[in-house]
Amino acid sequence: MKINILTLFPELFSAFKSQSIIGRAVKNNLIEINIINIRDFCFDKHQQADDTPFGGEGGMVMKPEPLFRALENCGGKVIYTSPQGVKFDQQLALKLKEEEEITIIAGHYEGIDERVVENKVDMEISIGDFVLTGGELPSMVMVDAIARLIPGVITQASYENDSFFNGLLDYPQYTRPAEYMGLKVPDVLISGNHKKIRDWRMKESLKRTYLRRPDLLKDREFSKEEKKFMKEILEELMEGEK
Repeated sequence: MKINILTLFPELFSAFKSQSIIGRAVKNNLIEINIINIRDFCFDKHQQADDTPFGGEGGMVMKPEPLFRALENCGGKVIYTSPQGVKFDQQLALKLKEEEEITIIAGHYEGIDERVVENKVDMEISIGDFVLTGGELPSMVMVDAIARLIPGVITQASYENDSFFNGLLDYPQYTRPAEYMGLKVPDVLISGNHKKIRDWRMKESLKRTYLRRPDLLKDREFSKEEKKFMKEILEELMEGEK
């Protein structure tokens, strides 16, 4: 997969591209990440990438000329990081990982000239209902979420157990030692009984989702097993309130 990121601050991506899982994926040619400096396409002597907005008001707006020029060298679906965009989630990450190439515009200031949005952008995406200094962090968040779903970047078993992959939050995780300062790992996890472990994980995942993110269960089509576990969970919670 090829990912192009248009930014005013390319240096922010140096460590992101070279470290950890993303770094290994790049090194192994599983993904290609091209960081494109928008200022390279500003042809005035000051390399000015922004200007004051028409109609007054404060702030600055990213100019159309350098963005149009930069996009001439990029392909695939063009994404703009914007508070007005659709909310980024795991399902959208799964859809985007099917693309052969995507291009992300990291917005700044008051945003980019609307003519770029109307004529070049295929999708506006927001990572949450809050305001950031620029689109570089949202770009990294999206690339990280998408890249780890690409075959070979991590094992399939790893990402299939992630929160949100199956619409639920992840179950609690433990590692060695089995006991530390009197705190013990649940017996079922060291029992060697794989069915009991699977059932425990499913039930804990449902319980955690019910308690922390009940909105995720609102339209869920529960399997027969999940209905059984939810019944047990609700009975246990009611018993605990007595």
